[in-house]
Amino acid sequence: MKNNLPLVSIIIPCRNEEKFINKCLESIMANDYPKDRLEILVVDGMSEDRTRKIMERYTQQYSFIRLLDNPKKITPCAFNMGIKHANGEFIMIMSAHAACKRDYILKCIKNSQKYNADNVGGMWRIVPRDNNLVGKAITLVLSHPFGVGNAYYRIDYSKEPRWVDTAAYGCYRRDVFKKIGFFNEKLIHSQDMDFNLRLKRAGGKTLLVPDAIVYYYARSDFKSFCKHNFRNGVWAIYPMKYVKHMPVSYRHLIPLVFVSSLVGSAIFSSFSVVFLWLFLFIVGSYSLANFYFSCKTAFREKNFRYLFIIPIMFASFHIGYGLGSIWGAIKLLMPVKEKRLSLC
Repeated sequence: MKNNLPLVSIIIPCRNEEKFINKCLESIMANDYPKDRLEILVVDGMSEDRTRKIMERYTQQYSFIRLLDNPKKITPCAFNMGIKHANGEFIMIMSAHAACKRDYILKCIKNSQKYNADNVGGMWRIVPRDNNLVGKAITLVLSHPFGVGNAYYRIDYSKEPRWVDTAAYGCYRRDVFKKIGFFNEKLIHSQDMDFNLRLKRAGGKTLLVPDAIVYYYARSDFKSFCKHNFRNGVWAIYPMKYVKHMPVSYRHLIPLVFVSSLVGSAIFSSFSVVFLWLFLFIVGSYSLANFYFSCKTAFREKNFRYLFIIPIMFASFHIGYGLGSIWGAIKLLMPVKEKRLSLC
């Protein structure tokens, strides 16, 4: 039966991933999907660390692993380059700082065939890059409904597959790219959400399979966490400069509304007591909700130190994302020359 499985091309964009590329590749190699039905394309954004040296060892040892150069150093460029070089009937996107469970590929393919899905993705199990208190708190926030809303691929919701607007590390049928084109190379971030929403608008279907598991290694220091939140907030709004449709789900706009209301009511409270009460209501309501979910998380994890750190992480996540979205909106109104970063 496994001999009849389709060829799967796995595209891994990377840049300076010497700490993680080995874990990623070894997890794919350990999968129970037949190796003669696999093709791995690592698209490197001209890494300056030991990533390319590590990759040379893999390409010499395994004929189905190839290394491609991405001189533009932009993630969607890496996706598109991989797609154009791929030979598989299915094309799977994988992150260099992630690892998949042994049955991940097979479950994606079987569920795609069973449900006739255009795209199949699995659940994130977010783990800290550094196993410390801050790192663990960050992973708890990034996988909690209060933190990420109804991003089902991040939270435990059921044991049955369900149709969603986006899923982590999609496994696409090849003809999807013929129908709707490639990833938008103008979007340094949010390119996967934009692509999946374009697929949905074109009548395509994305299936989330909860028992197909990917382990994602999240940043574990507070400074990187805040910078990442702000950047993601910017790219929840700024893509509107390049596309005519809403490039993200509406849940990504909630931090913008929250922080805008907070800032606006604080400013106008100087002129009217009504805005002062509105400001206090927003702060009070959010603080109560934050404290409630932080307490529940601390009790569930049986670690009361989280009572002091998780509320800060929730607030930093939401406010940082909201401030980033405000900056993204300002950039839309006052265009500046886009700085192309190496963010594969």
